[in-house]
Amino acid sequence: MDTSNSILLNRFFTRNTFKQVIEDGESPAYVAAICRYIVDYSCKTNQECISEIYQHLRSEYQNEYYYKNTLLNKLLLGVHSPRTTTALTEIPVGNSKADFILINGKAIVYEIKTELDNFDRLDGQIEDYYKAFSRVVVVTSEKNYDDVQQKLRNTPVGICLLTKKGTLSVRKEPIEYRGTLSKPIMFKVLRKNEYEQILIKCFGSLPDVSQFEYYRTCQRLFESLSTDISYNLFIQALKLRTKIDIAEYSKIPYELKFLIYFSNYKKSDYAKLCRFLNA
Repeated sequence: MDTSNSILLNRFFTRNTFKQVIEDGESPAYVAAICRYIVDYSCKTNQECISEIYQHLRSEYQNEYYYKNTLLNKLLLGVHSPRTTTALTEIPVGNSKADFILINGKAIVYEIKTELDNFDRLDGQIEDYYKAFSRVVVVTSEKNYDDVQQKLRNTPVGICLLTKKGTLSVRKEPIEYRGTLSKPIMFKVLRKNEYEQILIKCFGSLPDVSQFEYYRTCQRLFESLSTDISYNLFIQALKLRTKIDIAEYSKIPYELKFLIYFSNYKKSDYAKLCRFLNA
């Protein structure tokens, strides 16, 4: 696929594009993709056009969005439930960003390596993730399996393949590893309200110090906890981070599940999107 096509498809399934279409009725990236990929688009609803473009991703260009949307649909919505399980994306951990995290009773980081990616940064990414999470899985294509298996054979990292048919095939289960968990790294992942709730739970109150000293004092208190306790509280805090309107979200088509899950939609936004999809 040429560069202009890949750029256009990568821009299509983004929060910015769909924010524009529900607020303004159109988006340059949306219109350009429809014109390029859809035959007789004037006779089709927006939902039908979106579905056709997504099928193009499945057959021709399994990009990062396709991987993330498949993980969310197959795992969060297929195996688990948004009532009991939380998904997170693009969470900074050390010098890396976790592509996809699923938190139920345990937390698993999923690092995506599509056919378009190389493995130059993988060792450093895995090292970073184990500073804040105890389970890591690399999700990649069937084409990359032999290379990934060789690279990860003596590690606790799991391996999952995204097949050409759009299914997930677990080839190696992740093994829990807490040996390199870092309380300073975990603390940096937490938001202010999250670490404050942890401190209130553990110490009964928040530190009475100046604003200048507040963050460091909170960090010292968090780090005074045992690694097991701090990790469990850290995971519990992250599990509460994402809130969605489950009834409204259930109406979202498969192709947009990942996108809308992380868009912080209100009821009015869902209504606007519904009108757009049916237009």
